[in-house]
Amino acid sequence: MTADILSTDDLAFLLYDWLDVESLTEHDRFADHSRDTFDAMLDASRTLAHTWFRPHMRASDQDEPTFDAEGVHTHEAIAPALRAFAESGLTAASFGEEHGGVDLPLTVSRACFAWAQAANIATAAYPMLTMANAALILAHGTPEQVATYAEPQLAGRYSGTMCLSEPHAGSSLADVTTGARREADGTWRITGTKMWISGGDHGMTDNIVHLVLARTGRAEDGVKGLSLFIVPKFLTSGERNDVVLAGLNHKMGYRGTTNTLLNFGEGAHTPGGSSGAVGYLVGEENRGLQYMFHMMNEARIGVGTGAAALAMTGYLESLDYARSRPQGRPVGAKNPAGPQVPIIRHADVRRMLMAQKTYAEGSMALCLYAAHLVDLAATSTGEERRRHELLLDVLTPVVKSFPSQYGPAANDLAIQVLGGAGYTRDYNVEQFYRDNRLNPIHEGTHGIQGQDLLGRKVLMQDGAGLHLLADTVSETVKSTALLFPEFSTALADRLRRLLEVTGALWQDGDATAALAHATDYLEVTGHVVVAWLWLDMAFAAEAAGSPLAEGKRAAAQYFFTCELPKVDPVLERLGARDSLLNDLDESVF
Repeated sequence: MTADILSTDDLAFLLYDWLDVESLTEHDRFADHSRDTFDAMLDASRTLAHTWFRPHMRASDQDEPTFDAEGVHTHEAIAPALRAFAESGLTAASFGEEHGGVDLPLTVSRACFAWAQAANIATAAYPMLTMANAALILAHGTPEQVATYAEPQLAGRYSGTMCLSEPHAGSSLADVTTGARREADGTWRITGTKMWISGGDHGMTDNIVHLVLARTGRAEDGVKGLSLFIVPKFLTSGERNDVVLAGLNHKMGYRGTTNTLLNFGEGAHTPGGSSGAVGYLVGEENRGLQYMFHMMNEARIGVGTGAAALAMTGYLESLDYARSRPQGRPVGAKNPAGPQVPIIRHADVRRMLMAQKTYAEGSMALCLYAAHLVDLAATSTGEERRRHELLLDVLTPVVKSFPSQYGPAANDLAIQVLGGAGYTRDYNVEQFYRDNRLNPIHEGTHGIQGQDLLGRKVLMQDGAGLHLLADTVSETVKSTALLFPEFSTALADRLRRLLEVTGALWQDGDATAALAHATDYLEVTGHVVVAWLWLDMAFAAEAAGSPLAEGKRAAAQYFFTCELPKVDPVLERLGARDSLLNDLDESVF
């Protein structure tokens, strides 16, 4: 295969022609940067991905982590790749110089990291969690905690995890039972079990920093009784903390990433003779979930970007295959002995390729747009900053869910383009699908994201976030109406109907009735948002005279013709507020 892992041209278009990230350098925070420094980081990321990440993608998938009395064993190529990533400066790139970074805009940093995610999503999962862990400690930890636990992560010496789920409590965090007990010296002792902890144990870094959600209050306090703790694998004294690996989970994808069941405080390693793992409170007691959302939201954007990157790399491989694989003849060809044509000449293959293109490039645009909102908020103040943060808040469920739903759909189509070859291990596309299929579950399922969007984000501040999104989309509709009148009219119509449906679902304030439709609502919102981005990108490509303009216009045409109309029956059903699912008796299942 001759296809690249990602499209350098498409990333350049998104960053420079569409988002205009160069304008960020006009602000003091990013004044030391220019397009040259951005391009240098992007080029270094591409080289790193090809040299250190992609070569062991297949091998680490087949050689899963194992553990024995000596510890956890991972594929031999993962640790060198992680060291190379840290030595490149990419782990700390978007952080301040005082923490070892270079204040790279998050938009560019996400684009850089997409290369690693496309090359090997399982290996990339380690630094993704580490960066999010360090960012939380920087935002809410003490200076001592930052120096002791965040900065070593940014330097690549430590790695990080997030520990929320438990065997009996997956997404239901109100049911968390892991407990925390205050000690006389100001530390805490943590006892309990955490499940599905990616990167939870290995020997590839000097330490692993666990961020653990634990209960300091009564069980009946629900999430209000949860606090957040730093629980390192090793204490600063070098003594092993009482964090014990109870088992590894074996997954269909991300196989190179250790996924663990961890016991805290079971007595295997009892520091100081007191029961429980030693933990350090982050911020204030009983505000743990609020702090953890800092990491979860960053991780949700990361998961979305990873899903988009896998969709993109699968699309490029299937496109390369379709251009080089001869099979069949044009429909009108009468001579059975005539030459075969590349399968890209067949209409159904073109359909599958264009669907992949719209899903993959649309998803990457969505994720980089979200990162750009973070940068815009960081370089603004007052009401302008509040608007950027509010728009990001309402978009975050979509940023996580659309790529993680349609990324695997794109990978499924990539397999189909290759035909029988697609489901063999001779090609990468079957692994891309397996890896990407985990993303609809990572960091909150579609059901959770739908409830977050419909049950919280569109209601907060009396609907201010939803109205801000509608106003932003409407601005694009107006600015593109002359060049793309059909697209802008179609988008305006679906936006209007989405707002009407939102009001209908909440007309009597019945949360049970409204949230029964949350996932469908998320689906509709995702399509409206991505249609908006495709319209905006097509307009930007035309305005910039981009070499990609024809492709962007064709992709927008496909999305508006074949994808956006799919929301119409869903909108009709949502508006009717049918109660079928709530009214069904369990016996029918």
